Amino acid sequence: MVGSPEALPEFGAEAARRWARESVAALAQDRAALDRINVYPVADGDTGTNLLHTMRSALAAVEPEHSAASPLGEVLTALAEGALAGARGNSGMLLSQVLRGVAEQLRDAMAMDGPALRAALHHADRLARDAIAEPADGTMLSVLHAAAEGAAATSGSAGLGEPVRAATLAAISALERTTAQLPALAEAGVVDAGGRGLVVLLDALHSVVHGVRLAPEPPTGRIDFPAEHGGYAYEVMYLLADAEPSGVDRLRIALAEFGDCVSVVGDGAGAWAVHVHCDDIGGAIEAGIETGRPSRIRVQRFADQTAAHPVGHAILACVAGDELAELFRAEGAEVFALNPADPSVPELVAAIEGTRAAHVVLLPNGETITESAELAAKRAVRDGRDVVVVPTASPVQGLAALAVHDPSRRSPDDAVVMAEAAAATRRGELRIAESEALTWSGRCVPGDVLGLVDGEVVLMGRDFLAVARDLVDRMLAAGGELVTVLVGDDTPDPVPRQLVDYLAKHRPEVECVCYPAGGSSAALLLGVE
Repeated sequence: MVGSPEALPEFGAEAARRWARESVAALAQDRAALDRINVYPVADGDTGTNLLHTMRSALAAVEPEHSAASPLGEVLTALAEGALAGARGNSGMLLSQVLRGVAEQLRDAMAMDGPALRAALHHADRLARDAIAEPADGTMLSVLHAAAEGAAATSGSAGLGEPVRAATLAAISALERTTAQLPALAEAGVVDAGGRGLVVLLDALHSVVHGVRLAPEPPTGRIDFPAEHGGYAYEVMYLLADAEPSGVDRLRIALAEFGDCVSVVGDGAGAWAVHVHCDDIGGAIEAGIETGRPSRIRVQRFADQTAAHPVGHAILACVAGDELAELFRAEGAEVFALNPADPSVPELVAAIEGTRAAHVVLLPNGETITESAELAAKRAVRDGRDVVVVPTASPVQGLAALAVHDPSRRSPDDAVVMAEAAAATRRGELRIAESEALTWSGRCVPGDVLGLVDGEVVLMGRDFLAVARDLVDRMLAAGGELVTVLVGDDTPDPVPRQLVDYLAKHRPEVECVCYPAGGSSAALLLGVE
C-alpha cells in the first residue's frame, strides 16, 4: 500500500537533505547490482560506482555546512553543484543535470509542491538531453523523460504526493522497456544500469514523501562481460571553468570528432563537466584548454576496468584500531575499519565489493557484528559473489582462522577449516568496570577488573595481573598449546611481559604471543588454541 498521497506535509530543506541521504544509502545498497548490469554504452561495470560517487559528492556539499534553517533552494543548489564537481561517468553527469533541473526550478522556494516538481522534472529532462551529443532511447534519458511525463499527467494536483508517485511508477515502467530498446541490453537480458540508478533516486524521493518504496529489488544473476570492449580505449573527464556558452557548444562538437559518449554539462553558474570516450587523450584535453580552464582531469583505461571485475579470493576482517588492522593485514587479510558504532549492512556490502574478489571470507570479529555480516553476505551472494561468514566473535578467533587459511584449497573447504579453527579457540577478555552492576560473579563497582570467557563474567578483582593470571589458568584448564594476547590501551604496561613470564614458569608447554591492539574496547583480549 502506498498510503495517503500527502504523507509528508511539506517538502522543505530538511526533506531534501533526507532525500539525498536515502539516495546515497540506496545507491550503496544497489551499487554492485548496477555495476554488474552495466553493458551499455561500454561494458565497463562502473555505473553503480559512478552514481554513488556522484551522489556522495552532492551530499557532502550540504552536510554539515547547511543548517536546518537553510532555504530549500539553497540546499538543492548545493546538491547540484556538489554533484557536478564529483560527477563520474556519463551516468554521473546526467545525475548532476537532474539535480540542477530541480535546483533551478526551486531556487527561491521554501518548499516543493506538485507544480514545482513537474516543472523541475521537465527542466531536468531538457538539460540532460541537451548535454548528450548523441542521445539514445533505452537509456537513463528515456527513464527521465518518462518520469517527467508521468508527473505531468497529474497536472490537476497541487500537492506533491500524487506527482511523486506517478513519476516513480512511470520511471519503473520505462526502465522495464529499456531491455527491448537497445540490442546490447537485449543480448545481456538486463535493463539499463543508468536508468535503474535514476529509478533508485526517484524511489528514495517516494520514500521520503510517502514512507514506502515502489521499485522492485535490483536484478540478480551473473552477466558475462566481453573479454574485449571494442571501440575507444579511454574515458576522459575534467571540469572546465571560464568557458563561454558558445565555446561549450563548439567543444561538444569537437569532442564528437574524437570519440563518442560525449557529454558537457553545467551547473548554471559557469562551471562545466566534460566526458568523452576516445583514443586521443591529449586531443580531448587540448580541446578543453582551447575552450576554458580544465581541472581535475581524470583518465580511465577501459581494459583496467575490465580487469577489476571480481576474480580470485580475499579475506575481509572487521577490525578496530590501526595496530590490530596492521596485524591482520600482515596475515594476508583485507581490513574493514570499525568505528564506535557497529557497521551497517550496506557498509559491509560495499567493503565486500571493494575487495574486487569473486570469493570472500568475511571475519566479523565481534558478536554484535555477526548478524549484519550474514545479511551483507546474502546480498553480496545475490549480486554474484561467493561470500562465506566465518563466525568469529573476537579478533583472537579471527587470527586463529587466518592462521590455517590456505589459498590453494578449494574455497568451500578452506572456509570450513577456518571456521573449525575459530570455533576451537576459546576467547577471553579483561575489562575495567565503569559503573556498578550485577554480574555472574557478583556485584562489581567502578575500577573492578572483570575477567570474561565467551562473553560472560567469570572472575572479578582489583589487581589486573592477578585477574589476568587466573583467567589464563581457567582457560587452559581444558588444555591448549598457544595463548594469544591482544594488548589494549587500558592494560598496565608491565602486564604483558609479566603474563609471558608467568606462563613460561608455570606452563612451559604453552607458547604465548602478545600483540598491541590499541582501539580495542577491552583492556586485554585472550585466545587459547
